[in-house]
Amino acid sequence: MEDITVSELREKLQKGDEFIFIDVREEWEYEEDNLGAKNIPLGQLPYELDELEEFKDQEIVVQCRSGARSGNAKKFMETRGFTSVRNLLGGIMAYREMEEEG
Repeated sequence: MEDITVSELREKLQKGDEFIFIDVREEWEYEEDNLGAKNIPLGQLPYELDELEEFKDQEIVVQCRSGARSGNAKKFMETRGFTSVRNLLGGIMAYREMEEEG
């Protein structure tokens, strides 16, 4: 599945589109700033996959600070049979930068 840009994500959030949204940063990072995604730190993801099993074929957007950890999360989830995982390119940093630019 193709990755998602910050502008695509903003549009999805504004329209209220249905998708599963996961933030793979650490809890403290999530508490500092988040976009409303479910927080599952990357290290916990293997233990939380059972909870996500029912969403295997639905669109899932994963995000982190810059897109690196969420890229790893996407690859991991794909090896476990998840078919529609999209990484937020540039992560929350790029999203906030886009907001500042208006």
